[in-house]
Amino acid sequence: MRGAAYPTALLGAVLVLLGWSAIAPHDRFTWFLEVAPVLIGAPILLGTYARFPLTPLLYALLAIHAAVLIVGGHYTYAEVPLGFWAQDAFGFARNHYDRIGHFAQGFVPAILARELLRRLTPLRVGKWLFFLVLCVCLAFSAFYELVEWWVAAATGSAAEAFLGTQGDPWDTQWDMFLALIGATTAQLMLSRLHDRQLAELVAQ
Repeated sequence: MRGAAYPTALLGAVLVLLGWSAIAPHDRFTWFLEVAPVLIGAPILLGTYARFPLTPLLYALLAIHAAVLIVGGHYTYAEVPLGFWAQDAFGFARNHYDRIGHFAQGFVPAILARELLRRLTPLRVGKWLFFLVLCVCLAFSAFYELVEWWVAAATGSAAEAFLGTQGDPWDTQWDMFLALIGATTAQLMLSRLHDRQLAELVAQ
């Protein structure tokens, strides 16, 4: 698929999944908090598509990240069946679906940050770009933890499922560490493909 067909198809799939997740979620308040980034991000992508389209790689990653958030919102992160399957299969002490979410929280924003820095600043491919992308992702992860704290402080026990600590006193540190690992992994795995798609996008 070329042109607008590809991101349109991804958006359609995300909207279908979002509609499913809105049907009898485990906790409506938690659902709204978890899918809020999708509800905010999708209109921004639609509004900026004509003058600032993104690479196909980034659109795909954003759709995958949206799916992770939407599924987590429907079940709450501590109750996602995939996490229970992994818990039984590998003998984990808890449902680790939230770890997948926080890995994605570094993996996907890394390519987003990389694309914006490549296209909107004089930065070139190299160590500084790699380092600054990591910094952006860590800052985003830390900000998200602050948002969780503010929501918990404002709503009390209503935000317990949103926090998803499952009794782990180091949950916040694990979340940020996994975002760091995700951002590092994304750059090591996808930088060459991303650079090729950026070159093609600029040439259009």
